[in-house]
Amino acid sequence: MDLKEIQDLIKFVAKSGVSEVELEVKGVKLVIKTGSNVQVVQAPVQAAPMVVQAPVAAAPAANAPAAPQPAAAKTEDTSKYIEIKSPMIGTFYRRPSPDKDVFANIGDEIKPGTVLCVIEAMKLFNEIESEISGRIVKVLVDDSSPVEYDTPLFLVEPK
Repeated sequence: MDLKEIQDLIKFVAKSGVSEVELEVKGVKLVIKTGSNVQVVQAPVQAAPMVVQAPVAAAPAANAPAAPQPAAAKTEDTSKYIEIKSPMIGTFYRRPSPDKDVFANIGDEIKPGTVLCVIEAMKLFNEIESEISGRIVKVLVDDSSPVEYDTPLFLVEPK
């Protein structure tokens, strides 16, 4: 069962007015309950069953004024900056250990080979070095946060 079929099933259950539906297809068990929260959990049959709660649509008020559109937020022009991205999946750390200073701060000048952070992957701490010269403008990830491959970590103004 693919995601599109699951979404269609959720919509059908929500429209039908049924409060709960259980379905088992190809080793995957789905439990769909109508309610105000939506929660999707995928699990094989041996584990806990998948629980999907479909949202219940509320009828719009007859004479309710339209909600005001939020003002466009100021966006900073980052086209002149270079992103330094994560080369792997893991946990991002700005310091070599909790009692040490951070590797790189905003405003620091960096050059190729400068250690910017470490990423822990499978209990191995990998130092991430700069491949460019420039000045760090922004740190894009919080310390001790999980990162995916190609997650932007730093914005650098090149020299």
